[in-house]
Amino acid sequence: MSQPLQFLLRAEEMPTHWYNLLADFPEPLPPPLHPGTKEPVTPDLMTAMFPEALVAQEMSGERHIEIPREVRDVYALYRPTPLLRAARLEKALQTPAHIYYKYEGVSPAGSHKPNTAIPQAYYNKIAGTKRLATETGAGQWGSSLAFACSVFGLECNIYMVKVSFHQKPYRKLLMQTYGATVHASPSDQTAFGRKVRADDPNSHGSLGIAISEAIEDTVTHPGTKYSLGSVLNHVCLHQSVIGQESIRQMELAGEEPDVIFGCAGGGSNFAGLAFPFVQRKIREGKKYRIVAVEPTSCPSLTQGELRYDFGDTAETTPLMMMHTLGHTFMPPSIHAGGLRYHGMAPMVSHCLKLGLIEAMAYPQMRVFEAAVQFARAEGIVPAPESSHAIAAAIDEAVKCRTEGRKRVIVIGLSGNGLLDLAAYDSYLSGHMHDTGNDD
Repeated sequence: MSQPLQFLLRAEEMPTHWYNLLADFPEPLPPPLHPGTKEPVTPDLMTAMFPEALVAQEMSGERHIEIPREVRDVYALYRPTPLLRAARLEKALQTPAHIYYKYEGVSPAGSHKPNTAIPQAYYNKIAGTKRLATETGAGQWGSSLAFACSVFGLECNIYMVKVSFHQKPYRKLLMQTYGATVHASPSDQTAFGRKVRADDPNSHGSLGIAISEAIEDTVTHPGTKYSLGSVLNHVCLHQSVIGQESIRQMELAGEEPDVIFGCAGGGSNFAGLAFPFVQRKIREGKKYRIVAVEPTSCPSLTQGELRYDFGDTAETTPLMMMHTLGHTFMPPSIHAGGLRYHGMAPMVSHCLKLGLIEAMAYPQMRVFEAAVQFARAEGIVPAPESSHAIAAAIDEAVKCRTEGRKRVIVIGLSGNGLLDLAAYDSYLSGHMHDTGNDD
């Protein structure tokens, strides 16, 4: 068995443009609708929440959009990220499969989220924004935006889902270290948060609630814009650096994937890895299997309806055509806080509708079993979210062993789990159990 090989691009080979899958869809993506009129949203209606440059990217049909030099300079702190061969995991599984993982945990915040936090902070800065408001689930997005705001000199106000606020205190401290203000959501800072607390004093919160609070914060504070870490088109656009680098790195490795696995909650990590490969399926006829892996307790792709729905609980966002469990859905308190969202990115949902990707769901206990197996083989403690993709990849590799057939597998390892050790403690001590639809 060969030793793990790290295929790194040189810094000057980092992507210079983001890739926009909207340019290549064989069927147009249904537009977002105004929550009141139900008419397609126009750019002027979005500029109250986002700077004009991001609104233009959200609605753009241009295939490639240049990454500003100022953004690339900050990306250079950690990009290009490594693609690694999981040879020790292959040996442990006794599989003929070749397993690679694209590791985004080397970023300052420990996940893929800075890929969009940095440009969002940059475009807000040059537009004159003074303060950003946002929500966060597991805290990976919040810590990434806090970092980006520190780089560009913006204030940052974050509503962190209450269950994660208590499960992951070190992510809260990381945000505060970068200079952000963090509130457990539902909070007493907004009218909607106070209403939720009055209706349910024991509410664990949800991303839908936290989004509602962040939007209310935005419209009630002058000089403030809203920032979202997943779901929207411009977020998927920014994350495309992951897949673009992966394609080039696989070429350097001399192999081409048969199957690609990425975890999916709101869709940002999955889109970033998958969309450049989806382009190859559309334009070049490639036969990749591209699989989104989600929690069985929050199964928007595998059990949700494809329809228009709100992105938040208070019904303040535009209506988006997406796979959804309903905007009032309250997900169980699983440890993969970044995947506890009722809906899926419209672009990811559209890919599933068109048969360009597949979806599967895994229960929490199986996910952590795979995470520990990966950590003991490869040395990297993966984030709970990423571990959904790892679980699916391990099952695929075992199937290869059973069938005696080699496949090349690529995993999106979206972040490290070094600030998720309380979750590992719960699993290793025997206190973790499957919840909700996991049962």
